[in-house]
Amino acid sequence: MSMSFLASWPTGMVSLLVLLLLGMPISVALTLIGLGGTVAIIGWTPALSLLGTTFFDQGRSYSLSVLPLFLLMGNFVVQSGIARDLYDAAHAWLRHRKGGLALATVIACGGFSSVCGSSMATAATMTRISLPSMRRFGYPDELSTASIAAGGTLGILIPPSVILVFYGIMTQQDIGKLFLAGIVPGLLGVLGYAAAVVISVKFRGLELATEPKLPLADRLRALKGTAGAIVLFVFVMGGIYLGIFTPTESAGMGAAGALLLTVLSGKFSVSTAFATLFDAAKTTAMMFFILFGALTFTNYVNLSGMTRDIQTFVTSFGDGPMTVILTILVVYLVLGCVLEGLSMIMLTVPIFYPVVSALGFDLIWFGIFVVVITEISYITPPVGMNAFVLRSVVKDVELGTIFRGLLPFVAMDILRVALLIAVPGLVLFLPNSM
Repeated sequence: MSMSFLASWPTGMVSLLVLLLLGMPISVALTLIGLGGTVAIIGWTPALSLLGTTFFDQGRSYSLSVLPLFLLMGNFVVQSGIARDLYDAAHAWLRHRKGGLALATVIACGGFSSVCGSSMATAATMTRISLPSMRRFGYPDELSTASIAAGGTLGILIPPSVILVFYGIMTQQDIGKLFLAGIVPGLLGVLGYAAAVVISVKFRGLELATEPKLPLADRLRALKGTAGAIVLFVFVMGGIYLGIFTPTESAGMGAAGALLLTVLSGKFSVSTAFATLFDAAKTTAMMFFILFGALTFTNYVNLSGMTRDIQTFVTSFGDGPMTVILTILVVYLVLGCVLEGLSMIMLTVPIFYPVVSALGFDLIWFGIFVVVITEISYITPPVGMNAFVLRSVVKDVELGTIFRGLLPFVAMDILRVALLIAVPGLVLFLPNSM
């Protein structure tokens, strides 16, 4: 079958979107279109040689071994029960404030994300822990589900982040610097979501039940349960920052530390350990194929002249760097309404990163910029994955209810994006000080 129509990148992009809309897995769609377009441009033999080289070289890449180790670390963290300890500690400090349970949920999500690295795992875990408490105290479903869904998005930004690993490999950026760059924007996300909770409570005039303020000694005692998460995060990120070990070595140390926390919590068993290992292996295989497909698609992007044409398009609105970034921002916000976050990054990063690099932008900064925008796609209709995760766990809440409650959180995310554009140092300060 002739694939000559794929030699033109617009038809290749349309074909890719059609395959995705038909439900084809993102890894298969990216590989098929990437290979077909490459064949149409340079022929079968060179294209197959390039495909084999891409899969073989990446499959044996040392830097890629960071992915299964961080996935294993996240799975052991989920098993250890740290999420419950983080929520209980935040609740102890905030129980006497209006909306305190929702605030505790957001803070616990941020803490859990720092040792988990998965947005959907954070949302699913915190749903089971915090939603029953909020319902018991009369919190409306709009606020309670929105605080969990929004807080869960922090899992793809606060290190260790699987998506930042993907971005680093695709753009050949230092993964350790990307992790450090995500810390301050992640903390800004926690503060912004906390502000969204306060705004929701105030402007809706919610009369929420509170509990008596605990004595300081009891609040300090509640922090004891968070020690494991704090030590693990400082150990992993501190080791990278101080140059004691590489991101790959830190991932191995983090996985071992998470296993130790699980053993010390008394929740370790051979059967659950095997289940954790199997789940990490299965997720790793899936993500490897997604990454290999994205790299194959990147070869097609480079050969088809798409990067040059996209750069011409975005500069048609003005050749100033800020105009280009704002144009890319609008494109991401539109795509986020129809594409799931990981798919959007795999599809767009190969196209946009050469453009922004040519304009002089720091690719570490651009990676955080992209991930923060992707967070918005996790909580906006019609494909907000975290909203669907909540819906699958809490079947008596409509999707419309969740999305309505998320409006203040989306507004805070857009404000955070604007802040990162205006003050790039918020992203670059830590990695530049390594």
